[in-house]
Amino acid sequence: MGNLYFENAESTFLVSHRKALSHHMPVSHFHSTYEIYVLMAGQREFFIQDRTITIAEGDVVIISPNVLHRTTNAERPKHERLIINMHAQYFSVDGSHEEVLQPLLQRDYLILKGSLRSRELIDMHTRAIMQEIKERGSGFELYVQTLAVQLLIMCCRHFRQHDAEPLAAPSPMHERISEIVCYINDHYMEELSLHLLADQFYISPYYLSRSFKEATGFAFVEYVNSVRIKEAKKQLESSNLKVNLIAKKVGFGSVTHFGRVFKAVTGHSPLYYRRKGD
Repeated sequence: MGNLYFENAESTFLVSHRKALSHHMPVSHFHSTYEIYVLMAGQREFFIQDRTITIAEGDVVIISPNVLHRTTNAERPKHERLIINMHAQYFSVDGSHEEVLQPLLQRDYLILKGSLRSRELIDMHTRAIMQEIKERGSGFELYVQTLAVQLLIMCCRHFRQHDAEPLAAPSPMHERISEIVCYINDHYMEELSLHLLADQFYISPYYLSRSFKEATGFAFVEYVNSVRIKEAKKQLESSNLKVNLIAKKVGFGSVTHFGRVFKAVTGHSPLYYRRKGD
C-alpha cells in the first residue's frame, strides 16, 4: 500500500501513511490535536519537549496538544510510519474516555515499546485504518476515528500494565542538550542567544549550534522562537492581554518581528487565535 493522506475540512482529524528513505520534518511542530505516531518499520529519533529518544519498529508515540516535537533520521533513515492527528472531541461525547485514557491525559506524551502481542494488535488496527482511508467507503471517516480511539485505549492499557517510561538519552551529548533545552523552556521570556547559553554551559557556540541541531532537529534560534510562539498562542487563546504585551511577555523585543515569526511557525496571524479564544 503506497503513501496515503486524509484530512477533514476542519483539520481536526488527519491520517498520513508514508514509506520514506529519509525524512526530516521541515517545520516547527506543535498543534491542537493529539498525535499518534506508529513506527511500522525502521528507526527514528524523536525529540519531544526536552529530550531525544530513539524509537524502533513497533513502537508507538502519542503526543498531547501543543507539545513541541520533531522526528529526525536515526542511523537507519529508511522507515515506514502512520500518523493520526485527532482532536479530543472524538474521544467520547459523555466524558467516558477520561478514566481509560488517564495515562495520556495526565502527561505530555507516552512512548510505548511494542511487545509481540501488542504489536500484533497495533498492526491489525493500523492496517485496518489504512485500508479504510484507501477505499473511502460509506462512513469511513467515522470508522477510522473509532479505530483510532481503540488504538489509544490499547496503548493506555499497555502503559498501565508495563508502567512504560521514556528511554534514556541516546548519548551524553543528548543529555547535555536536554539540560539546555530545559533551561530554554523555563527562561524563554528572557534574552537567549547562542553565545549567552554557550558561556553559561561552558561549551563553544559552534559545538552548541551543531549539537543542538543534531539532538533536537531544530536550529537553536528556531527552537527558541517555537517555544515563545507556543506560549504566545496559549496566552492569546486564554487571556485578553493585548498582542504587543504578549509579544513582550514571551521574549520578543519587537511586535513586528513577533508577528512575522508567529505567522512562520503557526501559519496564522496572532489575531486568528485571539478570535478562536473569544
